[in-house]
Amino acid sequence: MKFLFSDIAVLARMRALLVVLTKRELSARFAGSIGGIVWAWIQPALTIASYFVVFDLVFAMRLGEQAPSERVGTFLIVGMIGWMAFSEMTQRGMSSLVDVGGLLQKNPLPPVLFPARSVLASAVVFFPLFLLVTVAYWPMHHGALAISAMLPLLALQTVTAWLLGYLLAILMAALRDVAQLVAFVFSVGVFAAPILFPLTMFPERWRWVLWLNPITPYVLGYQNVLLKGQWPPASIWLAIGITIAVIAVILNIVIGRSRDQLVDWL
Repeated sequence: MKFLFSDIAVLARMRALLVVLTKRELSARFAGSIGGIVWAWIQPALTIASYFVVFDLVFAMRLGEQAPSERVGTFLIVGMIGWMAFSEMTQRGMSSLVDVGGLLQKNPLPPVLFPARSVLASAVVFFPLFLLVTVAYWPMHHGALAISAMLPLLALQTVTAWLLGYLLAILMAALRDVAQLVAFVFSVGVFAAPILFPLTMFPERWRWVLWLNPITPYVLGYQNVLLKGQWPPASIWLAIGITIAVIAVILNIVIGRSRDQLVDWL
């Protein structure tokens, strides 16, 4: 793991520069816009509101007894906000190196800075929405202390998105077709996780397929905290640890094999 640890050390050493780059990334995304970052919140906020209004108020749809929540809209909001954040962070990270290819060819900056910058900028956009949803759901469980699990879940999801985004960024630098493939995977990935349906509704013998989706343990974790008021069980934390470890090992190999050619690919 020496290549990945070396990049992590670079991020720690150049954290001040990373903060500056993240601020500039946010400024660039909303340059020339009067609303600024507010526009980034409008779409997911309207999506959340529409789920509640359509499924809970208009149709009054209900899930089965084994579901973590009886109301459909309330259930969908929890999974979708996690999915939207993960998708945004990962795909922004994936395109980060190609977007700054000209800069890296002229300046000897560490490439690891740019996936981290893009993921952190997206995290800054989505974390207030997570806070809003958390505050809205907390009274459902009389202020259960399990709500504190949201912090490590969000932090670990950001780490996972950075690792995966960095890996995909290197692969995309080598082969641009990766972007098309990943876009397709993310378009169907929402159906391969317990986001639109409870885990108990999926055939038991095929549930292992859902665990191949890196967002699955996070969605289940959010459902435990926000819908049940419970601390996520050990199995969820174990799945998160395994997911991070597998991606990290693959990323370390890819970094080592691409280090000398990466800038040329860009």
